[in-house]
Amino acid sequence: MLKDIMAQNVTATVTDENDEFVFAQIDGLTFKLDKNELIKMPKMGSKISGWAYENENHELQLTKNPPKSGIDKYAWGTVVKVQRNLGVFVNIGLPNKDVVVSMDDMPAMAELWPAKGDRLMVALSVDDKGRIWGKLATDSMFHGVSDKADTSMKNKDVTATVYMLKITGTHVITNDYQLGFIHPSEREVEPRLGEVVNARVIGVNDRGELNLSLKPRAFEAISDDAQMILAALQHSQAHVLPYTDKSSPDEIKAYFGISKGAFKRAVGHLMKAGLVHQEDGLLILND
Repeated sequence: MLKDIMAQNVTATVTDENDEFVFAQIDGLTFKLDKNELIKMPKMGSKISGWAYENENHELQLTKNPPKSGIDKYAWGTVVKVQRNLGVFVNIGLPNKDVVVSMDDMPAMAELWPAKGDRLMVALSVDDKGRIWGKLATDSMFHGVSDKADTSMKNKDVTATVYMLKITGTHVITNDYQLGFIHPSEREVEPRLGEVVNARVIGVNDRGELNLSLKPRAFEAISDDAQMILAALQHSQAHVLPYTDKSSPDEIKAYFGISKGAFKRAVGHLMKAGLVHQEDGLLILND
């Protein structure tokens, strides 16, 4: 039965060959195997083994180089195509076959579907017609392969892949296999399933999982003028400057080279970010 053969390492009997392929049969089904994968050419009637699949031309094929994904065996694959009425096509390492993860496993909102280049961790399943499908890794599987983080990770930058979307937030796993969670308040836009994101660690919970933010640090979010004022404060004696929103436009222009309006906006941004405060005619860098 085809279902019992596909996505498995099998043994077949060699029946024919041409310039490119060796042909072998299993239970009356003929598979081809690329000669470039063979070190030694087999004799007619001998046994040959390989991993069985149906290629993109719907031909039965064996390969000596099976993918890392398998039946109940998970590995990362790259999204190569999206077809809304079917699902997403994932490259698992076969030269002429991508597997489909069904639309039934995709988010309800189309904009949260994976895009080309995103990553999905998939195992394989075979339906009653012998078709190979990709099967998304479950939350429990990610927990099973993850490592715990410690508090030394706080404020570090991490790269992570989105593996589950919930109303409560976005679940990710980092490149170092630490689990992370992004609350909706810590992102401007909800990431896609399979999207690779760069995030900042804002906390570590008691289970060793990371709380992450996709928002920039306060100093990264401020304007160029604010960056310039912040740098001037950092390099000044005692981290204090005698300029505030009460200073004259000429004083501000002479020292900072910007208008008083631009100065007031920049200082406002710095104060809102909690980086500076004004007191007794002084602009003071916060600890």
